Amino acid sequence: MKMLEKIPVLLDTDIGSDIDDALCLAYLLHQPQCDLLGITTVSGQPVHRAMLADAVCKAVGRSDIPIHPGCEQPLLIEQRQKIAPQKEVLDRWPHRQGFEPNSAVKFLRDTIRSRPGEITLLAIGPLTNIGLLFRLDPEIPSLLKSLVLMGGAFSFPLRGMGLPVEWNMILDPHAASIVYAAEGLQVTAIGLDVTTQCLLSADVCRNQLRGGVLDLVREAAEVWFKVRPEITFHDPLAAVAIFHPELMQYDAGRVSIELVSESLAGMALLDSSSETKTHKVARTVDADGFFQEFFTVVRGGLDCSK
Repeated sequence: MKMLEKIPVLLDTDIGSDIDDALCLAYLLHQPQCDLLGITTVSGQPVHRAMLADAVCKAVGRSDIPIHPGCEQPLLIEQRQKIAPQKEVLDRWPHRQGFEPNSAVKFLRDTIRSRPGEITLLAIGPLTNIGLLFRLDPEIPSLLKSLVLMGGAFSFPLRGMGLPVEWNMILDPHAASIVYAAEGLQVTAIGLDVTTQCLLSADVCRNQLRGGVLDLVREAAEVWFKVRPEITFHDPLAAVAIFHPELMQYDAGRVSIELVSESLAGMALLDSSSETKTHKVARTVDADGFFQEFFTVVRGGLDCSK
């Protein structure tokens, strides 16, 4: 039997707000092709977010993965995501508490420099850690194999939504602008217009998120269900894109981030006519194929697409 090639991955996450971060981490921990080198956390209460990430890892028997809290505040604007609501489940699940604050950027830098050209960086939260990393060490973008991120909204109008902006980009538009402006970096962006096609109701999720680490995720999901009656699989779709890019179709070009207009700050725009086409933006998704892949990995083949 042919051995699957392992893909080295670093995960930067704001786990603890939207439940999809925990689902994304559960997928990575079960994906046989994923060599998860470490996890960094970002946004309000990053230490609590690190505890949540550690709880998820411990629930699958992985206490070996380095976890480092990162930036709590955006680069220039006020923090709009001040707490990690899902921290309330921590008293029921084993987790480590002794984390070194503000250690994420150094960890990312050291790890990427130790394996030039090999690592895929998966960013599923605001890009504060990554923006600071790129400013601190401008060579880092060229040392990454690729950056895959959940962020932006590239097709308009969005169904049932207002302004064409997305939460991760809104939370730190200046960091997003730094990241997209980096030279020598291959970026794959999975935007809100595509991820919103991968949605399951709360009742379906309650039935399907059972067993092992999914018991923890289900408990944390109840915190999420207090404000939303469904789960949109934004971040898991970005993770799946690393291992199964064929489930989506892409446009190529150059992405820029709006910073001038206060109401549109963080809006991501793709220039398909740019001579530089180092940015790929997802345009379509095979949602059934995504759910089959996701649940095959985390639940051993259970069909949760209905």
